[in-house]
Amino acid sequence: MIFPFAFYAAAWLAGVAGCALAMPIVAPWAAGKGLVDEPGARKIHDRPIVLVGGLAVAIGIFAPLAIGAAIAPLLLSWFDAAPSAALLHGLSRRGWQIGAVLAGGVGMLTLGWIDDKVELKPLPKFLGQAAVALLVAGSGIRVTLFVESEIFSYAATILWILTVTNAFNFIDNMNGVCAGLGCIAAWFCAWAAAVEGQYLVALLAFLTCGALAGFLPFNYPKARAFLGDAGSHLVGFLCAVLAILPNFYSAHRPNGLAVLSPLLILFVPLLDLVWVVSYRTAHKRPFYIGDTNHLAHKLNAAGLSRPRVALALWALACLAAGAASFLF
Repeated sequence: MIFPFAFYAAAWLAGVAGCALAMPIVAPWAAGKGLVDEPGARKIHDRPIVLVGGLAVAIGIFAPLAIGAAIAPLLLSWFDAAPSAALLHGLSRRGWQIGAVLAGGVGMLTLGWIDDKVELKPLPKFLGQAAVALLVAGSGIRVTLFVESEIFSYAATILWILTVTNAFNFIDNMNGVCAGLGCIAAWFCAWAAAVEGQYLVALLAFLTCGALAGFLPFNYPKARAFLGDAGSHLVGFLCAVLAILPNFYSAHRPNGLAVLSPLLILFVPLLDLVWVVSYRTAHKRPFYIGDTNHLAHKLNAAGLSRPRVALALWALACLAAGAASFLF
């Protein structure tokens, strides 16, 4: 019974520790490089805040992975042959895909970092996101929706990754909201993969959840650091991919409705995206120009304090993702 739960717990704790330990190191570096978010008309902070959340979360994910790969033979020697064989089998089947996800994460982090520095125009940003999504789809991680068409699966996967990535980019507008929603989504994706016995997917999801949990104290309730576009791109991309990696539908779980699970797990950021795009379109405004009409802003205007807005959105996300858990 120790395996795989010890691995899952270790992955989560490693993510928390990796990100939390990275923050005091990368924050002064970012401040020195001028990588900060200055106060402005649509901003609620009154002093510059470092944009290092994305880098810290990435360190919280990649550092434990590197350490884990280095000491893997020692770790596996503590367990029976069956767990070791299960992990090695998973690596042989999905190692390339996991590598593509990590490479895509680096790509999205870099794209967001450039946007933080020079504020990319919408088209170059979109093309960069599409290139990363194409890399993932090319690795074999694809949405099928029971349609036997490779062209359809490529198009659906790229559209899904672009939509979720930008949904998290849009909803990163109030302390704790984006990181908290990403943490919740990663947790439920980890659960779904663990139920199916997909050890590698579950480990990556628990690691991502832990890294975001390690960042949250620096971002909520009072922000000492922001995710920045680098962070929101990374979080959105990882949640998009983690939501389609688990086998929600399989031969021994033939529930067709299970394919709706990713929509429920990511319900809040997707709802916010649909709302703001519809609102801006109805008012004849470019959908990519930011404003203060997001769900978080509406809740705040209705009387909820900003910390309670985050709590309300987290609670809604848990309810929706909890409903999804009945499908898998």
